[in-house]
Amino acid sequence: MWKDLRAPAVKLKKFIEEFEQNGELKYMQQLQKVANRSRRVVEISLDDLEDMDEDLSSSLRMNTRRYLSLLGQAIDQCMPEPDGQRMQVRNGQEEAQRAQETEIPLELKRRYEIRLLPGSKDKFMSLRTVKANHIGQLVSIRAMVARCSDVKPLAKVVTYTCEECGWEAYQEVTGRSFYPLDKCKSPQCQQFNSNSKLLMQTRGSKFVKFQEIKIQELPDQVPTGHIPRMMTVHLTGESTRSCSPGDEVQISGIFLPIPYTGYRAIKAGLTADTFLEATSVSRIKQRYQDYEFTQEMQDQILLHSQESGTYTKLANSIAPEIFGHEDVKKTLLLQLVSGCHRNLADGLQIRGDVHVCLMGDPGVAKSQLLKHVAKLTPRGVYTTGKGSSGVGLTASVTKDAFTGELMLEGGALVIADQGICCIDEFDKMEETDRTSVLAAANPAYGRYNPRRSPSENINLPPALLSRFDILFLLMDKINADTDFNLARHVCHVHRFAAAPQVDLDEVFDSQFLRAYIAQARSVDPYIPAELSEYITGAYVSMRTDEEQSDSRRYFFTTARTLLSILRLSQGLARLRFSKEVEQADIDEAIRLMYESKKSLYEEVEGGHRAYDPISTIFDMAKNLALAAGEGNSIRVADLESRAVMKGFTRSQLLDCIKSYEELNVWQTEANGSLIRFVDVGDA
Repeated sequence: MWKDLRAPAVKLKKFIEEFEQNGELKYMQQLQKVANRSRRVVEISLDDLEDMDEDLSSSLRMNTRRYLSLLGQAIDQCMPEPDGQRMQVRNGQEEAQRAQETEIPLELKRRYEIRLLPGSKDKFMSLRTVKANHIGQLVSIRAMVARCSDVKPLAKVVTYTCEECGWEAYQEVTGRSFYPLDKCKSPQCQQFNSNSKLLMQTRGSKFVKFQEIKIQELPDQVPTGHIPRMMTVHLTGESTRSCSPGDEVQISGIFLPIPYTGYRAIKAGLTADTFLEATSVSRIKQRYQDYEFTQEMQDQILLHSQESGTYTKLANSIAPEIFGHEDVKKTLLLQLVSGCHRNLADGLQIRGDVHVCLMGDPGVAKSQLLKHVAKLTPRGVYTTGKGSSGVGLTASVTKDAFTGELMLEGGALVIADQGICCIDEFDKMEETDRTSVLAAANPAYGRYNPRRSPSENINLPPALLSRFDILFLLMDKINADTDFNLARHVCHVHRFAAAPQVDLDEVFDSQFLRAYIAQARSVDPYIPAELSEYITGAYVSMRTDEEQSDSRRYFFTTARTLLSILRLSQGLARLRFSKEVEQADIDEAIRLMYESKKSLYEEVEGGHRAYDPISTIFDMAKNLALAAGEGNSIRVADLESRAVMKGFTRSQLLDCIKSYEELNVWQTEANGSLIRFVDVGDA
């Protein structure tokens, strides 16, 4: 059947000239801005093209390179004259040269580039699903940027000048390499059989910005036991510098083979490498500093920041489908908010990032917590101890295939710069690797052995563990009530694909949680002078209690612990959008530190005394009364502050007061605000 090859060009020209949106000629307005030199990109929406001609849109997707050429010709024909007095000034010499412009390549005269915007119904593919039958077609891929090259000029049109007759010759470049013209083909040189040379004119040639990036599969797209696949993407023009390593992006482009020439073509034979010629690039996750808040979102954030239970609601919004782990989720929330970086006058830097290590038995949802945190943060990377970036956790030296230059390809830690690197199976790391932020480790002996120290259980040196601000031990303990609630929670999640709203007034969605964290990270709180003595006393008390207990064989309280408390307290102040850290923030930070180490006090049967909160609170009250030296009474507020600081709840404090009051060890006075010992010496 005969087919009119000119029909697509006519349809595209009609589309550019006549397509309307909101009563205005959408694309003619863009071309007018291009003519006025106020715009460089012509954005063609495939949804608009499909609304006008579905067959034309389908043909463009199947043979994108040809239809892009036809689209460029249609735009050239529809390009309006520039408006404004400054743009309309033309001298007689320019008018005289219009006759010669027909010999100049259209690419040299174009001052715009075409960008195809993917359709709203297009499904983004993974690298593993792009096959050979997609060559030449427009594909949309969702992946992560692993490496970016420097931006360099790429020749599109090369201009030559004859050294004898001065004739200008033009050569359009369609690939990464070309053979320069060597003979002048002007009528004058051909008439006299002159062997004059052509000189390349850099100033008269056209170059565009060019950047090569490497993208790799996202962690959730890689099958178990497989290595992530990678693909080369070519960016040109305004698309360059639109992404950086670690960004999760959606890229639309033409899937093409790499044309080889010379010896490389002979060596390659019938096989060919492939690349993606990008037509549009967009980041899926916005960086915290790039967030643009609507007035409605700002009002909601301000409203919730003034509520008393927002801290707990935000923490419960992290992986709500996972049962329990309330304090772990609060710590992860503070890790997302982080503390404040400090740059001292002598150049010393104090980090504000909070590093967390989750260790314990298998099957306690450590990996799920890591994956959820990686999805929440804009530059989150989920990897394993061996690294899922193909180059390990740090970096590797690679060689560029075209230029031969050596360059560093970042690993998981480099990609997650200014973000969170979630490292699962942290115990599988090699000694040469270094890590930060959030890690999870399984016991070396299958299950956690309380008789051994944490470093022995996960087979990591204590010096490396001391780099973490908080280490949480998650044990799979047998408890009938806990097991019943956990089983009911899991069954509800599998039935309804959502977490049950039990004892929760509200759980924020991921979009609001990201916006709240982004707003909170813009606050830079400071620690007032009056809290310095309080923090100092709390730190000395922690060191003293550790020296008097058996916990020293498990962990050490050092100056790093003090810095960790300061980072956590700054994160709590940020959640309140407060520029000043309060005593309650210090108490909650210390409580989380004690809560993370509480399970290490628990001993197996036949060992030392089991951990008893009521007895421990009583010992604290006795020491507080003896230290006061002002009689045999103490304030309940002072005891509560000390108890909360060490990880105890108010209900445990009230149980302790009631239990020893029934034993006639003390009596409460002044409406329960004062405790008076019957005999301090016998207490």
